[in-house]
Formats: sequence, structure tokens, C-alpha cells
Amino acid sequence: MVYNRTNEEEVNRMKTRGFYRGVNLGGWLSQCDYSAGRINGFITEKDINTIASWGLDHVRIPVDHNVLEDKNGALDGPGFAALDRALSWCGKRGLKAVIDLHKTAGFSFDPGECEAGFFENEAYQARFYRLWQVVARRFGGRADVAFELLNEVTDQSYIGSWNRISRECIRAIRLIDPKVLILVGSYHNNSAAAVPALDPPADENTAYNFHCYDPLPFTHQGAPWVPSLDKSARPSFDSMDLPEDYFETRFAPALEAARKYGSPLYCGEYGVIDRARPEEALKWFSRIHAAFEKFEIARAAWSYKQMDFGLSDARLDGVRDELIRLL
Repeated sequence: MVYNRTNEEEVNRMKTRGFYRGVNLGGWLSQCDYSAGRINGFITEKDINTIASWGLDHVRIPVDHNVLEDKNGALDGPGFAALDRALSWCGKRGLKAVIDLHKTAGFSFDPGECEAGFFENEAYQARFYRLWQVVARRFGGRADVAFELLNEVTDQSYIGSWNRISRECIRAIRLIDPKVLILVGSYHNNSAAAVPALDPPADENTAYNFHCYDPLPFTHQGAPWVPSLDKSARPSFDSMDLPEDYFETRFAPALEAARKYGSPLYCGEYGVIDRARPEEALKWFSRIHAAFEKFEIARAAWSYKQMDFGLSDARLDGVRDELIRLL
């Protein structure tokens, strides 16, 4: 079914739900050492209060499956209690939350995690559906929570399987919660260009999701985990010589697909690495913010704290007030 809506109606669904301007809580329940100290102390109520003071309306919470389930799939991990705390803190300050499954058994966007087999293995897929049903029972049925099925599908070859898996997962969640907002991204790490390869949204409460770190030589300058980049290069934003419509062009395939099927559009990650000078990062945020606002794209910046992209880190003290206005 195609949900024919005007772009204004699509945007209003994100704004009225309260998932329009947000920030990621990366490194808390995902991409970490999973220690009790990390889970219990990396993000506190004070951090949520700070985010609320920035005038944002939601947080995106990346969660790895192994803080929710053990290696055999038993669903008794410390991540559930951590999410309970986070949602309680958010509720006090009027913030909403996207629960993002950042890694599942058999798949991670990071090859260093050595997860494999998810897209071919029915047992892994059944475990994925079961995990999401438990999350839906625990955190569904409320207007302040949204679900993001899986972070950054990588290879294009997975898209056929991913369309089938995501459709089945949505069906499983809908048995428990027919209205919760569900976000679905495509291959090439949630590339905007790959959004048209996704199936039409399953229902009116499903939205397309993409990420944007373009151009990578600027946003990831010096990143040791990107082998294709010159680790010593520190380009300025102006040296990228981007046309004024750069981000409009990058977003165009996602926007076209969203309009075709009447789907909201959400950018779940975007940001600039801490190797870039703060004043240069500000230029990038200003340019991408203009495109977000022109097309009224909902979004969540990466990331609130540390993780090489921390927006609350001391390095940004001199530009933070202006930067926050650009989120």
C-alpha cells in the first residue's frame, strides 16, 4: 500500500511525534566495553538534562544485542534496566527516544565485530524477531519511543534479504504495538542514495531512515578506522569546494522515495570528527542544517559525548551555542 500524503503531512508526523531534532547517545550501550561502569555511569540524568537544555526533542539510543541478551539469546541483559532509566529521565524533561538496535546476532556494520551470517541464517533472523518483540512488549505502547530496526546495513547484496527481514520484523512488532514509529534504513551504511532500494513503507507508522557523513574526507579526517583516507590530511571545509546544493543533491534519492510513498524521512546520524577544527566543523553543520530545514528532514546528530564526535566535549566550548542552533 502507498500512503499518499503531501510533504507537509509527512514532516508533521515527525514534528508532532517529537522526533525532529535529536542527538545520539553513542558509546553507552553500544560500541563500548560493556562493563557495569560503562552501562551505569557513561550517561546519567545530568546528561539528559543537558540535552533538554539544548532545546532538542529526542535522543537516539544505540543498543547492541549483547546488552539485551546473552550469547544463547536469553533476554536478561543489563541494557533493559539502562533503557528503563533513560526513558524515565527523558520523560521528566519531555524528551523522546529512538531505540536503535546497533548490532544484532550475526551482523554488525563494523567488520571488527566479526559478526556474520545474519542475512542467510534463519535462526539468527528468528532471534532478531524475538528480540524486537520483547523490546516492543517492554517499551512499546507509548508515544515517547520509536524503534530503529538495525543500524547500517552494509553490502548492497543484502538488500533483498533485508527487505524481507525488515518486513517480517515489522509484522512481528505490529502484533504487539500497531502504532509505534519504526525506522528502516538501506544498504551502504544507510546511504541516502540507497533508500529507493527499500520496499515501500509497511504502514503509515513506518519511516525511511538514512545517515550522512558526506564528504567523508572532511567529516572523518584522520579517522584510523577508514583505510581509504590519508590519516595525516586535515582539510578545511572550504577546500572541499562543495556546490551550494551539495546536500540537496545527496539527499535527493531519499527525498524522492519518501515523497513517492508518503513516508517521513529521518537522518539518524550525521556529524564531524574531533580532528577537524571546531570552526571548520561549524561550517559543515551550517550547510547540512540548511538542507535539513529546506526539506524539513528529521534528524539526530552523532554524538552527544566522546566517540570521536562528542558535541558536549570541551573542544567545542567556543562554538557550542552556535552549533546547537544548527542541530
